[in-house]
Amino acid sequence: MTADTTAAPPRVRRPVTVTIAIVLVYISGISSVVLGTFVLLSRYQAAADAVLPVSLLGSAIILVGLLSLAIASGLSRGSRFARVLITIYIAAQIALQVTTIVVSDEWDPESIAQAVAAVLVFAAVWTPPGSRYFVAQTPAAP
Repeated sequence: MTADTTAAPPRVRRPVTVTIAIVLVYISGISSVVLGTFVLLSRYQAAADAVLPVSLLGSAIILVGLLSLAIASGLSRGSRFARVLITIYIAAQIALQVTTIVVSDEWDPESIAQAVAAVLVFAAVWTPPGSRYFVAQTPAAP
């Protein structure tokens, strides 16, 4: 029997702030899907000329929510690409939520809460100690 001489690189422990950010991204993704479904269903109460824009807005919110669930999986593995994607996602999500708030007749507390959570996630993955978790892991030289 031969022993495996290649050692795996040491695993970096995920900071609590990143774990909280990942949980927030999952919650945000699930709530975006739910919110998008409600917006999509609200097309039945919209005026005839607003049915298409409301349907498209609801569909976009659902798709962005599903994308966030995929990104959360990458964040949990320490993917730097996922960190960049979550930044782009946060910008798109906030734009869609502001649009929802402006288009609707009443203030939407769910959209406001999601926007606040998105800003907290952004801060958690781009500021230390969270940012150190996403540093490229280089294997030790033999």
